[in-house]
Amino acid sequence: MNFTFTQATKEEAKARVALTGPSGSGKTYTALTIATTLGKKVAVIDTERGSASKYADEFAFDKLNLQTFEPTTLCQALAAAAASGYEVVIVDSLTHFWSGTGGMLEQVDAAAKRGYGGNSFGGWKEARPQERAMIDALVAYPGHVIVTMRSKTDYVIEEDQRGRKVPRKVGLKPEQREGIEYEFDIVGDLDHENTLVVTKSRARKIANRVVAKPGAEFAQEIADWLGDGKPSVDALHYRDLAVVPTATREDLSALANEVKERGLLGAAVIDEHGEATSLGDLIRRRWKEAPAEAGEKGGEAA
Repeated sequence: MNFTFTQATKEEAKARVALTGPSGSGKTYTALTIATTLGKKVAVIDTERGSASKYADEFAFDKLNLQTFEPTTLCQALAAAAASGYEVVIVDSLTHFWSGTGGMLEQVDAAAKRGYGGNSFGGWKEARPQERAMIDALVAYPGHVIVTMRSKTDYVIEEDQRGRKVPRKVGLKPEQREGIEYEFDIVGDLDHENTLVVTKSRARKIANRVVAKPGAEFAQEIADWLGDGKPSVDALHYRDLAVVPTATREDLSALANEVKERGLLGAAVIDEHGEATSLGDLIRRRWKEAPAEAGEKGGEAA
C-alpha cells in the first residue's frame, strides 16, 4: 500500500452541532435559532411529538414527524432531506434513536434474544453497524446538521440571594452512547435558564464560552468560522457522478477511492431509482452493473 501525504488546506465546512440539556432548557429553540442563521432552507426531523411546530410563528422550516426511531429510519430521512436540498437539518432529538421505540437499545435487545440467547454482547455486535451507519449519515450530510439530546436530570442544593437553601434542577450526561460528542465539531450544554456552556469546540473563538440565551449573534460566529475556507464538494456531487449511465468500472473505482478519502462512503443519498442508500453502496452496485472491460480481473470498487 502506498501512502501519499499532501498539504493540508481548510475547506468551507458544514456545521456539526450537538445541543444537550434537560427538558425545558430550550434545546429546540436554540437549534432553530442557529439553523435559520446558517441557512434559508431548514428541515426538522421531529421525534418530540411535533414540539418544534410550536415555534413555526417565529422560524421558517419544514418538518418530518417520526413515530418510530430505528437508526435506518434516520438514514432514510437524511437521504430524503439531502435530495430535497435542505441546507440545514435539525434532529430533535437524537436521544430517541438511542432509547426510543425501535432505537438502538431495542435493536440490541431484539438481536440478543433472536440469536444470542439473550446475551447483550452478541446483541451489540449485531446491532452496532446500524448505529455506525446512522452516525456516518449524520456527519456526511451535505449541509449543516444540528442535533439535540436530552440529558438526565438531577437536583443540587444551592443558596439563593437570601441565603436560603433551594433545589436547582441540572442536566447530567446526554441520553446517548458514551462518547457521542466526539462526532461533532461543537457541543453545548443548556440549563433551565437557557444558558449555553460550550463544552467542545473546534472553533477556537467560541471554545469554553458561556452564553446566556444564545441567539443570532452566537449563531453568526459559528457561520463565520465555517465560511473561513475554500468551497468543498459534497456527497450529492459524488452521487451524481455515480449514476452517470456511461460511467465505467474504472471511473467508479476512481470515484470510490476519492469518496473514501473524503470520508463520505457512509453518506445517505437517494439512488437513481428513488431508494435511500449509502453513497458507498451506490458506487459498489453501479460498479457491479457496469460492463467489464477487456482484460479486467476481479476486484471491486472500494
